[in-house]
Amino acid sequence: MAKSKTAYFCQSCGYESAKWLGKCPSCNKWNTFVEEIVEKSPASVPTWKSDTTSRKLSKPSKVDEIQSSTERRILTGDKELDRVLGGGLVEGSLVLIGGEPGIGKSTLMLQLALNIKGKKLLYISGEESEQQIKMRAERIQENPSSNCYILTETSTQNIFKQIEILEPEILVVDSIQTLHSAHIDSTPGSVSQVRECTAELLRFAKETGVPVFLIGHITKDGAIAGPKILEHMVDTVLQFEGDRHHVYRILRSIKNRFGAAAELGIYEMQGSGLREVSNPSEILLSQRDEELSGIAIAATLEGARPMLIETQALVSPAAYGTPQRSATGFDTKRMNMLLAVLEKRCGFRLSTQDVFLNIAGGIRVEDPAIDLAVLIAIISSQQDIAVSSKNCFAAEVGLSGEIRAVNRIEQRIAEADKLGFETIYISKYNLKGIAKEKYNLEIKAVSKIEEVFSLVFG
Repeated sequence: MAKSKTAYFCQSCGYESAKWLGKCPSCNKWNTFVEEIVEKSPASVPTWKSDTTSRKLSKPSKVDEIQSSTERRILTGDKELDRVLGGGLVEGSLVLIGGEPGIGKSTLMLQLALNIKGKKLLYISGEESEQQIKMRAERIQENPSSNCYILTETSTQNIFKQIEILEPEILVVDSIQTLHSAHIDSTPGSVSQVRECTAELLRFAKETGVPVFLIGHITKDGAIAGPKILEHMVDTVLQFEGDRHHVYRILRSIKNRFGAAAELGIYEMQGSGLREVSNPSEILLSQRDEELSGIAIAATLEGARPMLIETQALVSPAAYGTPQRSATGFDTKRMNMLLAVLEKRCGFRLSTQDVFLNIAGGIRVEDPAIDLAVLIAIISSQQDIAVSSKNCFAAEVGLSGEIRAVNRIEQRIAEADKLGFETIYISKYNLKGIAKEKYNLEIKAVSKIEEVFSLVFG
């Protein structure tokens, strides 16, 4: 019997070492190394492909001689998921979905399995029994689809045997941390097991053209559990975000080889599953009977989707010596920079004021086009002057107080026009090529922050 070979792996980043180390040289975390057996099992252990026929040897080809082909995409029946994937599911792709426990990852995938039309789908679960999945399926759909097959198994060798018999067209694995391969002698969820199981599923997806969804756990820091190489191996990484105590969920694309890596899908969690939110402004704009100070509307973009979001600010005298600066859904450092612009360029004294900023709806925004709306909300709260709910803003603010142009301004204006806004404030450098007459709202172009204040607050 061959001697077993062992190695030490960092449980945080997957770094491999021949000996135990106290501190990982890759991620600089302490006491994360564990010993694992990495000796391969004999070659007689069946892989996903039972026949051992030799494959054609790959040869290098000139780039101009390679025949290009269009990507065939499968529509999932979920418009939000299709948008985040870049227009549909690509054949042979490997998609990883991560998120907090209880956020709705399994519900999203089971909903996909039940709603997809004309495709045979195999749902593999290593966490739930068939009866538990059936109960959730009946809650989502009264008469669950007959094209969805359920398999409760954790051994990849047994899974591939069933795949050869069933020949599914789409595969869902819930979750990758529960699978184990006989090729590696270690516990499920360890670095080497996750890497080996993913590699087997990757070979299966690429050689058969069957798209595979992997559900992955996350650590307490919010990163996907397992080695970092897991995210490099897959084609698409999706993050399912949201607060379990609120009804709205956000599906965000972090990596996508077949589409934009900045797309966003929004869902509402209901008793019967996840409902697609086709118009996100309905949850990001609050309905109120009277005008309130400290609120300004910004026209932002997430991927290819324009959205109108509500920025809320509260400015009050500091009760203690050091004023507080807090931002929810917005970068705190950028907020401090904008406050410095107000102090230096506009003369507003905020050094003794507490400033709290919130992006309504629980969404996090990194688009610089909301800078102007943030400043307007802060001054509105400090001066206690309400801003009209029919006004919106789309411009970046520079350190000298200038109003800078932002990209794809026409999409932002069209979205504001569609939602019934009367005025939008943009940079004068964005005016080139815009046909004002085709919009029903007034477009006001400004170049300095002082101009905006005089127009909005008089």
